[in-house]
Amino acid sequence: MKTEVYLVRHGETEWNKLGKFQGSTDLELSEEGIRQAQCLKDRFQGDFDYIFSSPLKRAFHTASIICEDIDMKPVIVDEIAEINFGAWEGLTLKDIKETYPEDLHAWRTDEINGPFTGGELSTRNASIRAKNAIYDLVDKYQGSKIVVVAHGGIIKAGLIGLFNWRMNMYQSLNLNNTAVTHLVFKDSPYPVIMSFNDTGHLEK
Repeated sequence: MKTEVYLVRHGETEWNKLGKFQGSTDLELSEEGIRQAQCLKDRFQGDFDYIFSSPLKRAFHTASIICEDIDMKPVIVDEIAEINFGAWEGLTLKDIKETYPEDLHAWRTDEINGPFTGGELSTRNASIRAKNAIYDLVDKYQGSKIVVVAHGGIIKAGLIGLFNWRMNMYQSLNLNNTAVTHLVFKDSPYPVIMSFNDTGHLEK
């Protein structure tokens, strides 16, 4: 039995444009983010069985736009909320380099935990949370097409957990706004990556 999971990053926010760490900070979509979400709606065209969303506004608004023309509403799953980056939230990478240089180095290089300052405390903690949330959805809705609208950080952490990668793999993965990552679970719990960071819908 094949279960398909589409991990979708939310549309753009003002902080995305500024390069700030958002984390658990609850921001709205920008005008461009709304346009991007409308492109997602055109891409999926309702061709899925279930849609789930992070509780944060930017993800839920994106998921709601995807559902605008169909008789379905996104279901909130708290466990796929973005990583809480603690003291780093609201800062750019340049700010973090200047204020927390040692902590930033540890986060970027540590293979076991990927620690950071406050909040969720580590990439590892986030990876366990995200992996468990994805497996839970796959187990409950086997044989379905599932859309999960979440955040760049927690999606990357989830992939690290699913594939048992080193924590510093986080630094080697990039997800653009509204990027779609397509996983197929043919023999749970063994997923296959069919596509990653796919933003072809934005080119139309």
